[in-house]
Amino acid sequence: MIRADRRILMAIGALALALAAGGAWQSGLRFGSDGKPAAESATGGGGKRRDEAVSVATAKARIENVPVTIDAVGTVQALNTVTIRTQVDGRLLRLAFTEGQDVKKGDVLAEIDPALYKALYDQAVAKKAQDEANLANARVDLARYEKLVAGKFLSQQQYTTQKAQVSQLEAQVRADQAAIDNAKTTLDYATIRSPIDGRVGIRLVDVGNILHPSDAGGIVVVTQLRPIYVVFTLPQQALPAVQKAQGSGPAKVRALGSDNATTLESGELSVIDNQIDQLTGTVKLKAIFANQDLGLWPGQFVNVRLMLDTIKNAVVTPSPAVQRGPNGAFVYVLGDDGRAHMKTVTTGRQDENIVVVTSGLEPGETVVTSGFARLFDGAKVHVAHTEEPAAAATATPSQAEPQKEPVGGHRRHGAKMDGSKNDSPRSDGPKGENARGEGSPGR
Repeated sequence: MIRADRRILMAIGALALALAAGGAWQSGLRFGSDGKPAAESATGGGGKRRDEAVSVATAKARIENVPVTIDAVGTVQALNTVTIRTQVDGRLLRLAFTEGQDVKKGDVLAEIDPALYKALYDQAVAKKAQDEANLANARVDLARYEKLVAGKFLSQQQYTTQKAQVSQLEAQVRADQAAIDNAKTTLDYATIRSPIDGRVGIRLVDVGNILHPSDAGGIVVVTQLRPIYVVFTLPQQALPAVQKAQGSGPAKVRALGSDNATTLESGELSVIDNQIDQLTGTVKLKAIFANQDLGLWPGQFVNVRLMLDTIKNAVVTPSPAVQRGPNGAFVYVLGDDGRAHMKTVTTGRQDENIVVVTSGLEPGETVVTSGFARLFDGAKVHVAHTEEPAAAATATPSQAEPQKEPVGGHRRHGAKMDGSKNDSPRSDGPKGENARGEGSPGR
């Protein structure tokens, strides 16, 4: 009995200790370590922390013309590519070019041994001379026979025969001339010339080899680099917008580097294919570039930016300024009282640099672009840095700054065309004083 009573007393004691610990914990929730209510202690006693200035960066909303573009990946293709081959059999005597050399149409590239073809040409010339001499003699005889026939000293049959002989020799001379032309053409084939302006590549044969027209490989490949094509595809949903842009003149196209910002070359759209690929649902397009600086090279993959339209006088702001929450997009506007005030906005096209604000923001208003972690509606702010919105490209891509990426809803091919729901930095939204925008790249 004594042991049972001890166990009961120990259980009651443990339960009492647990209740005491629970009461102390609840008391800690209601009061801070300084004995004041916890809410008052967290705000520094009556909102002292709320009055602390939040360090932010700001920028001004402004009016710009924003280009509407669509991006794709294209392949550079030469305007013309020619594999130089021999048209006659023979030994390769010399190569008249340096690998990588620029050549003009008609420049000599190679020479086949012409000895055989020169002999055939000379033979044809000699044969014509022989037949011309026979023709001259036959014509003299014909004139003599004509006089004899008139005096009835020669039969009409002999005269007719001689006349036919002259006609036969005249035809033979014409055939000789054709043989000369053929031999001359064959002889000219022994000297191989470039059929186009372009650049020669690495030679495919060496001097001294016997070449035949049936050889699988050629002598060298000549590629025309100026101008040059870029072939790319777009989803069929983009076709109406492309046709609309092309309807007012050749649409402007820019070839971009791997960073999708550096302009390699500017050109224009030249061809929209006449059918859509049923397997992929895409349409093929071809753009032409002057390529004066040889920034594009056949076989190269490049990013292509096609200009579709320009939004005139749009209100733009840096993309980090636009936050998103359950109630939609919003920005913090810096007021005259030095506090940040939350404003709901409607956005249009957007990229990583700027966003078009269609409503809710006026040009010239100052918006917050960073420091959202501690920011709330009505918070006092300290402007640590003022930045300018990234410059939008002009309506003509060729005039845009090469190191600044144009804006206006450009996207990879296959993306939606409306641009009204572009991704942007997101936050938990404007829910009371504790709403925070956690999506800024600057945080």
